[in-house]
Amino acid sequence: MSKPLRLGIAGLGTVGVGVVKIVQKHGTLLAARAGRPIVISAVSARSRDKDRGVDLSDYAWEDDPVALAQRDDVDLFIEVMGGSEGAAKDATEAAIKAGKDVVSANKALLAIHGQPLAAMAEDAGQVIRFEAAVAGGIPVVKSLTEGLAGNEITRVMGVMNGSCNYILTRMEDAGLTYEAVFEEANQLGYLEADPELDVGGIDAGHKLALLAAIAFGTQVDFEAVELEGIGSVTIEDIRQAADMGYKIKLLGVAQLTGRGLEQRMSPCLVPDTSPLGQLQGGTNMVVLEGDAVSQIVLRGPGAGEGPTASAVMGDVMDIARGLRISTFGQPANSLRKARAARAAVSAPYYLRLQLLDKPGALAKIARALGEAGISIDRMRQYQHTQTTAPVLIVTHKTTRTALEEAVAAFATTGVLQGDPVTIRIEAV
Repeated sequence: MSKPLRLGIAGLGTVGVGVVKIVQKHGTLLAARAGRPIVISAVSARSRDKDRGVDLSDYAWEDDPVALAQRDDVDLFIEVMGGSEGAAKDATEAAIKAGKDVVSANKALLAIHGQPLAAMAEDAGQVIRFEAAVAGGIPVVKSLTEGLAGNEITRVMGVMNGSCNYILTRMEDAGLTYEAVFEEANQLGYLEADPELDVGGIDAGHKLALLAAIAFGTQVDFEAVELEGIGSVTIEDIRQAADMGYKIKLLGVAQLTGRGLEQRMSPCLVPDTSPLGQLQGGTNMVVLEGDAVSQIVLRGPGAGEGPTASAVMGDVMDIARGLRISTFGQPANSLRKARAARAAVSAPYYLRLQLLDKPGALAKIARALGEAGISIDRMRQYQHTQTTAPVLIVTHKTTRTALEEAVAAFATTGVLQGDPVTIRIEAV
C-alpha cells in the first residue's frame, strides 16, 4: 500500500472534531477506498485543555496554526477554523507556500479571497478543495466540477442556510412571529455568534458566490451578491402566501445573462408543491440547471458535525486518490471577472399593502401599477379594520425596475399606510 496521507487539522470545533472521529472510526475503510492510509499527524486549536469528547493524545499539538501548516509531517492542511482574515488566511497561505494541499470548510475566506488563493495554489502546484464550505453534506461542488462538467450551467438556485429555513418553516407551522422564532433558534444554538450572518443572508451569500464562480467560470465576487435577509418577513406574509399556494424561502439565485452575472440572496416565494416549497426545517437544497442535464435537485443536511465532516473527508479522499482539480473547476487565470447585474429577468411579484379604507384607494394603486406597465394576476383583501384595508396582489411577470417605479408612485397616492412589502416569485 502507498505511503499514508498525513493530515494537519487547524480548528477543533464541531467540524474539526467530526473529522477526527471519522478518521479514528473508519481508518481501515478509508485506507481501502483511498488505496493508502489516512492518518492525523498534528492538530491546532485555541485551547489545549478543553475536553472535546475525543482522544487527541496520539497527535502532535501546535498552538499556532501557521506552524501546523508548515510541519514536515503534514501533507494536507485542513482549515476548519473559520473567519475571512487573520489566522485562517495566514495559515492557508503558509500551507500553500510550504507545498501542502488544502481542504477548507471556510466559506467566508474563500468567498472574499478565493481568487488570489486559487491562483497562489495553482502557481505552486497545490490544490484547494472546499466541499464542506457550501451546503454541508450535500456534494454540490463535486456535482458542478465533475458530474456536470459537460454542461453549460444556466442557473444555480437553492436554500443554503438551514437556520433561516428553520425559522421560516417554524413560523408557519407554529403560527409564531419572526421575533419569537428567532429567539427560540438562538436559544437552541442554531444561529451564529453574530446572528446577522444567518438571518441577514451573509452566510448563504458566501456560498452562492462560490457556486456561481464554479458554475459560470467567473472570479468569485461576494461583493456583487445582492443581500436581503429574512428579518422583514412577517407571519402575515407567510400565511397569505400559503393561502395563494406559495412558501417563503431565503433563496439564492445566480444566473449569467446578457447584462452580466446576477447573484441575489433574498426572500422569495416558491410554489408550495415544488421541491423547494416542500423543504422543511434545517435542511438545505440546491437546484442546478444545465443545457444537457436540464435540472437536478440536491437535498441534505446543510450543517452539523457529521454532515460537514463528511464533506471534508470527501475532499481528503479525492486528494488521497490523486484527483487534482482547479479550485473553481478551471484554472484560476482563465476565470473572467463578470460584470455585476441586478435581477433583469422578469418574474411575478407578491405585494402586500395596507390601504386606508376610503373610496378610490384601490383604484389609485391599480393605476400606479398600470402606468408602470404591470398587470395584476390575482388580488385579495383581508380583515378590514376601522381604518385600513389590507390588500394582497400577485402581479403577472414584470421587471424589478418597473416594480420599483410602481412602488415609488404608491407613495404619492395618499392612500398607503406604512411601506409595501414586495417579494419576488421564483419559477422552480
